[in-house]
Amino acid sequence: MADLNVKIGSLKLKNPVMTASGTFGYGLEFADFVPLDGIGGIIVKGTTLNPREGNDYPRMAETASGMLNCVGLQNKGVDYFCRNIYPQIKDIDTNMIVNVSGSSPEDYAECAARIDELENIPAIELNISCPNVKQGGMAFGVTANGAASVVRAVRQRYNKTLIVKLSPNVTDVTEIAKAVEAEGADSVSLINTLMGMAIDIERRRPMLSISTGGLSGPAVKPVALRMVWQVAKAVKIPVVGLGGICTAEDAIEFLMAGATAIEIGTANFLDPAVTIKVRDGINDWLDRHGCSSVNEIIGALEK
Repeated sequence: MADLNVKIGSLKLKNPVMTASGTFGYGLEFADFVPLDGIGGIIVKGTTLNPREGNDYPRMAETASGMLNCVGLQNKGVDYFCRNIYPQIKDIDTNMIVNVSGSSPEDYAECAARIDELENIPAIELNISCPNVKQGGMAFGVTANGAASVVRAVRQRYNKTLIVKLSPNVTDVTEIAKAVEAEGADSVSLINTLMGMAIDIERRRPMLSISTGGLSGPAVKPVALRMVWQVAKAVKIPVVGLGGICTAEDAIEFLMAGATAIEIGTANFLDPAVTIKVRDGINDWLDRHGCSSVNEIIGALEK
């Protein structure tokens, strides 16, 4: 059995496998399928300062080796989370991390400040990159200045581990990563979904209610891997890799490219126990290759 412990700043993970926001509910929904305390971290669904209805249906469409979604951050707001959800998840023996979104730097900061008060939430993941929402999200994540402005505002109000989730829909992702690192981000996670579209040719209409949505699943993995590799070389803070990870082999590719931890998203819909299978698969690979710790393969890509 290899040592699977990794650290993201001061945050200790018992293994490098986490769940991606929006694909694992609040964790509770998967409790019948997988031991939640066996996962390195659970990133709960996107939370905003005020309640959001999300976008109209249809808001999901299947594509070749992937899926599109334009859910639009439907949630009941941070106060509801603190009052009703937090008491149910606070004693789960893993890192429960909240994904935070907003439509202004002030909204992000206020939402983060309220989560800062919750003792058993050790970190947040700042969603500056969600391509589904008509205001906020996308606008900040596509420029270095926009991304920096959100992180700067949040850092003033939030004292625990701050992970910033980056958009792939940019010219140079390393520029954004360096900008949020300079403002005090403890880690970056990438990639969020790629902007995509699908059309119903019989109805001559888009498949999604708002025409476009975020592409995820195996189709995006090569793009995600390339961006993680670029960012890991460009920043000094830990990188969390995600995008199309379905197997232990996928996860190990991301670790070798420089990711300290990984997140599994879309694959949870196909196999609700995939996180534990990936964790065990990483351990098996390390044992087979004579590695005593997962840290031996992080960034171990040879030229």
